[in-house]
Amino acid sequence: MERKNGINGSSVQEFPLSTTTAKVIAKDEPKTCRAKFLVFLKRNLLVILTVSGVLVGAGLGMLLKNMNLTRAQMSYFAFPGEMLLRMLKMVMLPLIVCSLISGAASLDTRSLGKLGGIAVSYFLVTTLIASAIAVCLGLMIKPGVGAGALNTNTLGLEKITTNKQTADSLLDLTRNLFPANLVSAAFRSYATEYKNITVGNVTSGNFTYEMVPVGTETEGVNILGLVLFAVLFGVALRKLGPEGEGLISFFNAFNEATMVIITWIMWYVPIGIMFLVGSKILEMADVVLLVTSLGKYIMASILGHFIHGGIVLPLIYLLATRKNPFSFLSGLITAFATAFATCSSSATLPSLMRCVEENNGVDKRISRFILPIGATVNMDGAAIFQCMAAVFIAQLNNVELSGGQIITILVTATASSVGAAGIPVGGIITIAIILEAIGLPTNDMSLMLAVDWIVDRTTTIVNVEGDALGAGILHHINQQDLKKQRQLQGKEDEELAEVRVEVAANARAGEETSPLVAHVNLNPSQACDGPPDTIEETDTTESAL
Repeated sequence: MERKNGINGSSVQEFPLSTTTAKVIAKDEPKTCRAKFLVFLKRNLLVILTVSGVLVGAGLGMLLKNMNLTRAQMSYFAFPGEMLLRMLKMVMLPLIVCSLISGAASLDTRSLGKLGGIAVSYFLVTTLIASAIAVCLGLMIKPGVGAGALNTNTLGLEKITTNKQTADSLLDLTRNLFPANLVSAAFRSYATEYKNITVGNVTSGNFTYEMVPVGTETEGVNILGLVLFAVLFGVALRKLGPEGEGLISFFNAFNEATMVIITWIMWYVPIGIMFLVGSKILEMADVVLLVTSLGKYIMASILGHFIHGGIVLPLIYLLATRKNPFSFLSGLITAFATAFATCSSSATLPSLMRCVEENNGVDKRISRFILPIGATVNMDGAAIFQCMAAVFIAQLNNVELSGGQIITILVTATASSVGAAGIPVGGIITIAIILEAIGLPTNDMSLMLAVDWIVDRTTTIVNVEGDALGAGILHHINQQDLKKQRQLQGKEDEELAEVRVEVAANARAGEETSPLVAHVNLNPSQACDGPPDTIEETDTTESAL
C-alpha cells in the first residue's frame, strides 16, 4: 500500500499490521475489570505478598505470645527469618563491590565527578536537615521532661559502658576509609579500645596507671573502606581505556549475575519477613511498660521520621525534578517492607536496587553507583533517632542544652552518620559519640537500646527513602544534561548544514559568473573529454585577455 507524503508529495510504502501484532496489542489492552485486576495483580504480586507477610507475621506473633514458648522454640520459629537475613548478607558484599566498580567504570570521569559532588551535597544537606528537625521536635515536645524518675532496673536493662573518646571515633572512621587489608575488610573493621598500663617503677611501688588507646579488629564488614576502594578501582579501570575493558566486562557480568540471584531471593522475602516480624513480637518482654515509660520519646522520633520522610524528602525531589514524588515512592513498597522487617539499610539494598531500576526506570549506571554509597553514607533516619536520643538524655538528666551544644549535636550527628553501620542497632554507637561530644553521661543509653527495635524500623525506612530519592534526582539531572548535549549537537549540525548550503551556492555562482577560472568537470562520463574542454576554456580565456 502506498500513500502520498503531505510534505513533498512523494509516495511512502505503508505496511498493514499483521494479525499477530494486532492480537498482541489487543491482548496488552485489557478491557474488562477482571482482566485489569489480573494484570494489576500480576505486576504487583510481590508487593502484595510482602505487605501481607508483615501483617500475617504480626498477627502470628501476637497469637503465639500467649502460648509461653521457650527460648529454644522461639529460635526454631525465627529460623526462616534468619535464613532471609543470611541470604541478603550473602549477596551484599559482591553487590556493593561489583556494582560500584561497574558503575564508576561506566560513567565518564567528568560526569562521575559532577554526580559524585551532587550526591555528597545531597546526603550532607538532607542529614543536616534531619538532625535539625529532631532537635527542634525534642525541644518542643520535651520527651525527657518528667521521666527523671525512670528506673532502668525495672525494665530489666543492662548498663552500657563506653570509654571511647569522640576524637578516637572520628579517627577510626578515617582509618576504616583506608583498610590495611582488603580481605579482612570484608568481615572486620578497625576500632580503638583503651587499656590500663603501668607507668613507672613497679618494683619500688612508684608507678601509676594510664589509659592508652589500642587498635583492635571488630567483627563486621568495613563497608566504608570497600566502597572507597571500589570507586577508585572503577575510575582506574576507566582511565586504562582498552586495557581495562576485560575487567570492566567481568565486573559487569558479575553484577548482572548477582542481580539474577537477588531476583530469586525476592520471592522468598514474604516468607522470611513473616517469621522475622513474628519472632520479634515473641521476644518482647513487657511492651506496655516500655511504651508507657518511653512512649513520648518513641512518638517524637516517629513523628520526626514522618515529617522528614513524608514532607521534606518528597519536597526536595519535587523541587529538583518537577515530578510527583509519591508516584516514585509507590514503586518502592517492597523495599520499604524489607526495610521494616530487617531494620538494615545494607540488607535492603538488593531489594531497593531492583525496585528503583525496574519500577522507576532509573539508569542502572546511576543506581548501582549511588545506592551502595547511600546505604553507607546517607543516614537521615538514624540522624533523627540519634539527635532525639541526645535531647532526651539531656532532659532526663535535667541539663539545659546551650546553643553551642545544640550546634555540636547537629554537626556531630551529621559527621558521625557517615560511618554508622547500616545494620540493626548500628546507631547506638553513634549516640555515644554525640553524648561524649556534649559532655553527657552514656549510662542512659540502655533506654535507647530498649526501644531501638521499635524506632529502628521507621529509621531504616527513611534511610532507604533518602537513598532512592537521591538516585531519582541524579537520574533526572543526568537526563537533563543528555538533552542539552543533544540540543547543542543538533544546533551544530544545523549550522554545518547551512555552511554546506552556502558553500555549494557560492561554488555554483562562481561557475556562472567568473570568466577567468577554468573549471574541470568532475562528471565521470566526461572524464575522458576533460583535457580538450580544458584547453578550449583556456584558449578562450587567453583570447579574452
